[in-house]
Amino acid sequence: MTSRISLPLIQALRNTARRLATEAPYQWGHMGSCNCGHLAQTITHLTKAEIHARALQRYGDWERQLVDYCPTSGLPFDQTIDEMLALGFSRQDLTNLEKLGDPAVRQAIPFERRNALRHNQRDDVVLYLRTWADLLEQRLLAAVPLATAQELVPA
Repeated sequence: MTSRISLPLIQALRNTARRLATEAPYQWGHMGSCNCGHLAQTITHLTKAEIHARALQRYGDWERQLVDYCPTSGLPFDQTIDEMLALGFSRQDLTNLEKLGDPAVRQAIPFERRNALRHNQRDDVVLYLRTWADLLEQRLLAAVPLATAQELVPA
């Protein structure tokens, strides 16, 4: 799962899920309005058309583009990926998002829903994003040291 957990990363997942659940057009076959495309919109503030146009400058879907990604290429789509990685996502995270394939996220989804997940269904993507954000939030909270009762008593 995610390399660097942070509040902005978790918020990006939650904002993407909220936008997808309420208003945003969803089209899995479109590089700017698929699973990763929506997350890219949230992070980069680019439109779906801008993301799609950047992606068309090189061959392949998100998975292929992530394999071919080069931080020094200067290609606009690689710059889009740069922004996503800078927030803390890994290339594997993004590959998993496109197919809803992260084992830890899937494991946290109730069995009946988990086995029926489809990577190209809006409601399933929203569930996956929310579950992923919940898991990361739990990990972040678990890493925060809590004061003991003795530390709270004034000397």
